[in-house]
Amino acid sequence: MESSEEDDDFPSIESITPQSKIDSVHQSHTEKGIRKLCCELLDLKDAVENLCGNMRTKYLAFLRISEEVVEMEHELIELRRHISSQGILVQDLISGVCCELDEWNRANADMNDTPPDPEISKIQDPLPNKMDDHKKIFLEKIDVLLAEHKVEEAQQALEAEERNFPELKGSGDSSTEASTYKSSFLERKAMLEDQLIEIAEQPAVSANELKKALSGLIKLGKGPSAHQLLLKCSGSRLQKNIEVFLPSCSVCPKTFPATLSRLVFSMISLTTRESGLIFGDNPVYTNRVVQWAEWEIEFFVRLVKDNAPSSETVSALRAASICVQDSLNYCSMLESQGLKLSKLLLVLLRPYIEEVLELNFRRARKAVFDSIEVDENLPMSPHFVSSLTAFATSSDSVLIDSGMKFLFIMADILDQLTPLVVLHFGGNVLTRISQLFDKYMDALIRALPGPSDDDSLTELKETIPFRAETDSEQLAILGIAFTIMDELLPSRVVKIWSPKSESQEPGNEHIVPNASTTTELKDWRRQLQHSFDKLRDHFCRQYVLSFIYSREGKTRLNAQIYLGGDGEDSQWDTLPSLPFQALFSKLQQLATVAGDVLLGKEKLQKILLARLTETVLMWLSDEQEFWGVFEDKSTPLQPLGLQQLVLRVTHLGMCTRLHLP
Repeated sequence: MESSEEDDDFPSIESITPQSKIDSVHQSHTEKGIRKLCCELLDLKDAVENLCGNMRTKYLAFLRISEEVVEMEHELIELRRHISSQGILVQDLISGVCCELDEWNRANADMNDTPPDPEISKIQDPLPNKMDDHKKIFLEKIDVLLAEHKVEEAQQALEAEERNFPELKGSGDSSTEASTYKSSFLERKAMLEDQLIEIAEQPAVSANELKKALSGLIKLGKGPSAHQLLLKCSGSRLQKNIEVFLPSCSVCPKTFPATLSRLVFSMISLTTRESGLIFGDNPVYTNRVVQWAEWEIEFFVRLVKDNAPSSETVSALRAASICVQDSLNYCSMLESQGLKLSKLLLVLLRPYIEEVLELNFRRARKAVFDSIEVDENLPMSPHFVSSLTAFATSSDSVLIDSGMKFLFIMADILDQLTPLVVLHFGGNVLTRISQLFDKYMDALIRALPGPSDDDSLTELKETIPFRAETDSEQLAILGIAFTIMDELLPSRVVKIWSPKSESQEPGNEHIVPNASTTTELKDWRRQLQHSFDKLRDHFCRQYVLSFIYSREGKTRLNAQIYLGGDGEDSQWDTLPSLPFQALFSKLQQLATVAGDVLLGKEKLQKILLARLTETVLMWLSDEQEFWGVFEDKSTPLQPLGLQQLVLRVTHLGMCTRLHLP
């Protein structure tokens, strides 16, 4: 305990600050103070210099102001002098005027003392003219009514005045007084006309006020001007409605033509009806309404083109279809009012519709061949999927995907079409579908082995990244193409071209398949069949040639085998030659594979096998080397060999007729 208390009274050596440290600390504080003082002195010096500079500037300004004050004092003195001189002039003028007034008053007093002349009084105060008073009162009344914009009362008063004074309507000669009154009357009439026109041209004029103003103009004999105002007012209201609607076109790019056509054609219908009610059935006014309606339709078509989506998109195709459907429906409604605008509308819309179709099918062509993979989220029809996946022969699904992609793109385009588009542009659409299907068949031909007779196919950019090597893969290609050509694509097209009555939209009840539509569909299916026949014939040709010619390029069907035989070999009567046995075996093997791959497609199986035997016969008929052997006299054809040849050819012909090998 004692040791601890001693430690508290006497701190340890480490807690004592050395003298050297104290000196360094105080020395550093002294340097900082000197530096701070120097900075303050420098700041004070700058402040003094600034103060001196400000004093000089202010002193110079003071001298300049003093000089200006002196000049101002001189100007004030001069101004006082001018005021004094002007005051003197005013006093002199007042004095002179007062003198003149006094003299004039004295002269008038002398004249008033003399009696008035009675003759002069009679001239100056004639008897009042009642007619002049009536005219004056009438004109004043019209002026008041026009000033108060009481156009109906003013018009009634003018009509009554014309009935009382028929000469106001005529243009014959009249006295000067009557001519003056007529001019004043016509002037008021023109003012009334201007007010009626002003009322009709107001942007917010109501339908009732407009009708009254136009009726007033007609009563004034200004029927053409009134009709022109009606058309102008209708056009202005339509333009205003369109300007309000156009910003929302981007929100609904597919359906905006429906609203736009409703705005345009409803205004045309309303204007036609109002023109008939106000102006009657005058042919002149009716022709003007028709001409105005044609201008508005041209403007409508331009608006659709300018505000539609890009022409190569599906949205543009849908917008164009809706435009045709709704606008033609409205045109059919207007026919009851005497307006026939359908032909003009189709003429104006045709270039735009054809452009949209062309660009959409170009896009479809790129989509079919550039991106074969099918998105799993695409809304594919289960019927499409089940029909095509039945031909799957391996894990490679490129071929199936290409078929589903083709069908989806075609269905997507067809779903955008409306009944009236099909009616008026169906032939164009069918032609483009057949052309795209033909390109698709060319791409499938390139997926088959063997060269093509069509040299242009080697230059095609459209290809499918798939190569069929086995018989089953080649038959799968034929099965997919046949199913698309014979079932899936026609069913989709016929569904659009011949809609059921219960599924028809309102306004389409009168649309029924006509003879031309049926003919177009038949021609279209014939074109599809022709495109498929190219694929089928290529398969049959390369399949037969791959058997007839060996890898060394030699033919297996040699005519030399029919030159031998002495009649003692009984097998000549019963068995075909070895090449034909091999051919029949190969065809039988293909028939077995076709039965598995093309299950349920018996029609296609028969067509293929028949075409294969026809291909063999065509090769035999065109092969000059085969028949040249029999023309050689050195080795004559024996009767038994001829019988065998005839038997084999006859057998091939029977196979062709029976569609069996």
